[in-house]
Amino acid sequence: MTQVIQRRRRLLQAACAAGLSALLPAARACEYFTTTLRITHPWTRASDSGADSAVISMKFDDVTRSDRLIAVTTPVAEGAELGGRLAAPEVNFPIPAGRETQLSEIGTFVRLTGLKHPLEMGRSYPMTLVFEHGGSVAATLSIDYESRNG
Repeated sequence: MTQVIQRRRRLLQAACAAGLSALLPAARACEYFTTTLRITHPWTRASDSGADSAVISMKFDDVTRSDRLIAVTTPVAEGAELGGRLAAPEVNFPIPAGRETQLSEIGTFVRLTGLKHPLEMGRSYPMTLVFEHGGSVAATLSIDYESRNG
């Protein structure tokens, strides 16, 4: 896997140097990368007025080294914790090498706590994901679906 990522970087660097970057497919707006993995589509549902938490889902793949999501911060919430199967008062989510792993409403997820205002449908908010080995990644949290209660 490391060879694939290194090859991608070399090809992109060569294409940019040659002015051919328009010929290569760009990363989708909902993809983010660390040195160890790819994060795809961090999202949550719109929240009702007065809601104090929101569930975040996302996918991790192209994992070249086992890593761990250790923190999630965003200006729209006071904190974050793990919910679901691996519930814990802090974020500490293992991401094994060579496998696709997901945070989702039906398994383990990140729960934003202490929402400062309702999360509105169609909006996006800044978010930082912190990994044990991959470092910090500035991402965007998309609000994709209506609240199940609304």
